[in-house]
Amino acid sequence: MTAAPGTIHHGYGRNCRELELWLATASDADLRRRSSGTRWTNEELLFHMVFGYMVVQALLPLVRVFAALPAPFSRGFARLLNGGIGPFDVVNYLGSKAAATVFNRKRMAAKLRRVTRALERQMEGESAASMARGMSFPDRWDPFFKPWMSMADLYAYPILHFDFHATQLSFGPEWAP
Repeated sequence: MTAAPGTIHHGYGRNCRELELWLATASDADLRRRSSGTRWTNEELLFHMVFGYMVVQALLPLVRVFAALPAPFSRGFARLLNGGIGPFDVVNYLGSKAAATVFNRKRMAAKLRRVTRALERQMEGESAASMARGMSFPDRWDPFFKPWMSMADLYAYPILHFDFHATQLSFGPEWAP
């Protein structure tokens, strides 16, 4: 999963442009339509895609702390989190449903732009050594979480998450951006 900072910057920009295009061209009915393979509507799924970026912002300080500790600390923490997969799934689902009412089609693109700019600024301040540091992750929580992830992996994660969920959008057959 590890990608170079330039590749990550490009992915962030591409995801922002795609979201802006979808939101500008989708009808209200398109956004209310159930997505393909999830219980979310398209609008809720779009927010969940943005949320993947927001999660990275929250995880970066945690990774910095655990990267400074002996490896057994992060392995134990990851095992503990993996044990809580049931409650995590419920919170992940309901949280995205609820948050999409606040960060709806009118607000989520601006939120994604703010978050990606903040992540890019943080990434620019990272050294090669800090990008290589990492920790164990709860790999049962997300198909793109690996048992161990570096800071570089974490910065690249939301692109993979966004692109995966983009395939689950179910805009109607009449929809063409």
